[in-house]
Amino acid sequence: MSKRVAAVLVTGAMVAVLTACGSGGGGSADKGSGHKLVVGFSQVGAESGWRTANTKSVQESAKKAGIELKFSDAQQKQENQIKAIRSFIQQKVDVIAFSPVVESGWDTVLKEAKDAHIPVILTDRAVDSKDESLYVSFLGSDFVEEGKKAGEWLVKEYAANSGDVNIVQLEGTTGSAPANDRKSGFADATKGEPKFKVVASQTGDFTRAKGKEVMQAFLKSQSKIDVLYAHNDDMALGAIQAIEEAGKKPGTDIKIVSVDGVKDAFTAMSQGKINYDVECNPLLGDQLMDLVKKVKAGEQVPRRIKTEEGTFTPEQATAALPNRQY
Repeated sequence: MSKRVAAVLVTGAMVAVLTACGSGGGGSADKGSGHKLVVGFSQVGAESGWRTANTKSVQESAKKAGIELKFSDAQQKQENQIKAIRSFIQQKVDVIAFSPVVESGWDTVLKEAKDAHIPVILTDRAVDSKDESLYVSFLGSDFVEEGKKAGEWLVKEYAANSGDVNIVQLEGTTGSAPANDRKSGFADATKGEPKFKVVASQTGDFTRAKGKEVMQAFLKSQSKIDVLYAHNDDMALGAIQAIEEAGKKPGTDIKIVSVDGVKDAFTAMSQGKINYDVECNPLLGDQLMDLVKKVKAGEQVPRRIKTEEGTFTPEQATAALPNRQY
């Protein structure tokens, strides 16, 4: 929940999409009738540095594009997002975009949007609905691939180690796409190596405070921890505080692999506290606004657009740190 500010692989025509914070500025997004293009966007919340950067990117891009944004912060609650989507339907916005808090439970409200002839775009996170006609497209990262990259690094890092490698895992919000997928991708990459043992795994809700709290519990309950795998940087940064307070050295006594690539994590990497970081790019604003326009114009867009992202060692993160935007 990282950033080589990634190029985006648009498979075919660019896809429709998202939106975000605040209300729009002036510009050239009129619909021909002199009416400004209006997008209703429900954001997960502000649980991490990644999410804040994502919101800011979309907000600024919408203003630049002249698109009016009706923004709602769900505060990590699905019921708030459903309420916001219904409000957008009542307001007859042109496009609805949202980043789902969890994967399940969206069919009813998305059917309401479809019946109102308002196209829906998923951003950053997917839903598990079997009816793909309920949304136009999904733009975001491949979370399974991110988890796989983290696991592949671990396999290489411990290639010469014949003993057991005890891993604790800080999971993202329970039921969310990145938590589910980053967990499964990591498991797939390490399943051929019996020495890798996940001895404890618990949600840290993608937040720094919860990451610290859960890591404190891990340190008390586990006699030997070799590796921490965190589903995002904020949880990893909270865990680092817990590790240091326990008198251990993060990055040395306990190796840390994380996902996101936010600036604070790069700083920690430059200090040797995080060993490997898989990028997940939040700066989607410009492309998302272009995609929203294409969807409203009735253009054919891909069902799925993946963002292209990299990985960082401490040396690479140190070099990239001065120019990191988030």
